[in-house]
Amino acid sequence: MNSLDPRVNRLPEINEPVSPKAPLDQFGTFEVFVQPKEGKPFQHEGIVHAPNLELAYVLAKEAFTRRFTCTSLYVVDTRDVFISPMTEGDKNTYDYIQEPPEKADIGSSFEIYHLAKRGKQHVHAGTVQAGTPQQAMAQARQQFKTDKVIYNVWAIETDKIRFTTAEEKELWLTLPEKKFRDASDYKGGDKLKEFLEKMIK
Repeated sequence: MNSLDPRVNRLPEINEPVSPKAPLDQFGTFEVFVQPKEGKPFQHEGIVHAPNLELAYVLAKEAFTRRFTCTSLYVVDTRDVFISPMTEGDKNTYDYIQEPPEKADIGSSFEIYHLAKRGKQHVHAGTVQAGTPQQAMAQARQQFKTDKVIYNVWAIETDKIRFTTAEEKELWLTLPEKKFRDASDYKGGDKLKEFLEKMIK
């Protein structure tokens, strides 16, 4: 039976020799990062599918910032996100990051993200200077490793990121005034409490 899912159609048949996957026949994946307030670190918010980085930025703005206040966002191609091993329990992923064999270089800057709790978002930890993602991971271990357990680390070359420009930040200046977009402004909990108190009386 044929599947409508193109990912399934690219899989080899049972007992068929494994071969390279066919080129993707769909949009690429882009990671979305949002800064909820000025001074707060960026955090990973989700993904969008888009044909290119610029349209990914537009789709991310529509998908992730229409219903809550934020001050900035950025997007990056998923293929440009370098990830560390994922750990569990009390195991720190930084313990599994080794020094790269090549000589350290400081040719580029990399944004480092930490996953401090399973099931939560990756949050920006800082920026390091390195020549490769592997060197960036090792540099991050030197700068950001503490007694706190980190389950996963992302390293993203800064130049690969599509940031919000200073001019574009004006897009969100009116959001704080639009309280109707914020569910808490309807004070549903207070109204329910008032209703229950009337019912008891």
